Amino acid sequence: MIRIVTSHGDIVVELFEEAAPLSCENFRRYVEDSFFTDTVFHRVIPNFMIQGGGMTEDMQRKKTRAAIRNEAANGKKNLRGTLAMARTGEVDSATSQFFINLRDNPFLDHGGRDFGYAVFARVTDGMDVVDAIAAVKTGSRSGHQDVPVTPVRIIEIRVD
Repeated sequence: MIRIVTSHGDIVVELFEEAAPLSCENFRRYVEDSFFTDTVFHRVIPNFMIQGGGMTEDMQRKKTRAAIRNEAANGKKNLRGTLAMARTGEVDSATSQFFINLRDNPFLDHGGRDFGYAVFARVTDGMDVVDAIAAVKTGSRSGHQDVPVTPVRIIEIRVD
């Protein structure tokens, strides 16, 4: 199990190691390197998702490792409480950023509108924390939209 310790409480996550081995190994390496310490959930869109894992509180991108292959074709769906790798418009561009689905988002699944977003884990405890984060006031900051007005800090992510 993985524990995401945030300024709003803890979120416990189970990795889908068999379905998404590359994404899980990538995420685990960032966890082991303490990469996520002092990052923020920098994009919060109610009734959609919360995204974090790559920006500091001052909205600076952290330097990441190389992008990984997209595993969206693994059969896992973007359901409420699942974690998926964030990416750009390029299919194989995921690095450290991830998002937690606040509702079922089938349009993010493989083969919908495009290749899709690789689901690699699910929340097993702490959806109340996820929902609390989803309810924070947001605005624009440093050229980004949907940024929490008061930063939602990721204090650490660790293997439990």
